[in-house]
Amino acid sequence: MYQAHLSLPTYTRSAALFQGKLVQNSSMVSKERGIGMFIRRRYMRTVCLTKVPRNANLEKLQNGYLFPEICRHEFEHVQKYPNAKLISLGIGDTTEPIPDIITLDMAAHSRALSTAVGYRGYGAEQGNKELRKAIAETLYRGVHIKDTEVFVSDGAQCDISRIQLLLGPNVTMAVQDPSFPGYVDSSVIMGRSGEFQEESGKYAKIEYMKCGPENNFFPDLSTTPRTDIIFFISPNNPTGYAASRDQLEKLVKFAKKNGSIIIYDSAYAAYISDDSPRSIFEIPGAREVAIEISSFSKFAGFTGVRLGWTVVPEELEFSNGFPVINDFNRVVCTCFNGASSIAQAGGLACLSPEGYKGILGVIDFYKENMKILLETFQSLGLKVYGGKNAPYIWVHFPGSSSWDVFADILEKTHIITIPGTGFGPNGEEYIRISAFGHRNSILEASERLTNLLK
Repeated sequence: MYQAHLSLPTYTRSAALFQGKLVQNSSMVSKERGIGMFIRRRYMRTVCLTKVPRNANLEKLQNGYLFPEICRHEFEHVQKYPNAKLISLGIGDTTEPIPDIITLDMAAHSRALSTAVGYRGYGAEQGNKELRKAIAETLYRGVHIKDTEVFVSDGAQCDISRIQLLLGPNVTMAVQDPSFPGYVDSSVIMGRSGEFQEESGKYAKIEYMKCGPENNFFPDLSTTPRTDIIFFISPNNPTGYAASRDQLEKLVKFAKKNGSIIIYDSAYAAYISDDSPRSIFEIPGAREVAIEISSFSKFAGFTGVRLGWTVVPEELEFSNGFPVINDFNRVVCTCFNGASSIAQAGGLACLSPEGYKGILGVIDFYKENMKILLETFQSLGLKVYGGKNAPYIWVHFPGSSSWDVFADILEKTHIITIPGTGFGPNGEEYIRISAFGHRNSILEASERLTNLLK
């Protein structure tokens, strides 16, 4: 089975530096050059070790984080085929320009920093009050979110880690399988995962909630044990499935019954095309059991600008009655100096009527990409999921290793995808296809894939 591991050298007290490479011993050098066991003294160096032990939780991580690992494979492929035209349908990075009405506001704010009147230093850690209000009123219209419950950040992934700090190492957790790998990896680093089990591909103390076609991509809550925390993303990354209102009502009821907190990731809500809820707070009772994290990254093309937010309702309380929002505010104020004022100016422009209209136009472009790719795989007779409410397509290759499929497609078509097991053990036999890309690349990728898989 094809495996991808981030290979790191094991450093010993005596190491040899040979032609710019740190090697573990002289035999490694002899294998490369056949010069015997002798290494000139000037190539030797002693590695000075501190007395500080490595974080034992980091040692539990099984390999490199998924997306840098994919980048490593991409780099190696380019080295092997320097003249090939590589197309990336892998890491979900936006490709289309940000509407200029937004970037012009960012540029104006940046330019104003060069004036005595326009210069500003530190802002509020919780974010620009005007932006917090715009998020509450524009993106949560009819849901009654207060601007004081909105915490502006430098992106959803950073907020996942801040929430982990908020909750600490002693809580139990459940996660959809498959889902975004940051939930599991950050939990491992926090020390709440237990040991990794090679046979199952799971961590012992994490509850994996199986989500696949057989259960309509929603966990069987009747057999799911109680945990303190439930990580839930909708629309789901990688499957592209958006939970229905009925499903989310069941999830909120389950959390209330068990006294759990749902960490709800709505990063792809802007892509929802049907009547699926765009926020967990559309569900009655969710304010008592949920935190919602979201992002401008895929919504507005801010993957490089970096801007997101988290909503923590005032009603949400710990078991001792202490408001969760108070502790989250303390974590934010301790660990974060606030999002860039330039990025926040862009965020505010995104939520203006003209800016919002421009963003929806870009999202429609990606939706058309989704349609092209979805039809391509369907025409090949493959089982395909997603591609409707999220910019991802989840393709099934029965009986195949997802890493093998990834490697085969890369080798034969020069197309980057993502192996399903990178999102959890239930992702085996699947690959994830991203719809982020220029139109000509999407069309060419469709042609290459058709030629390979027909």
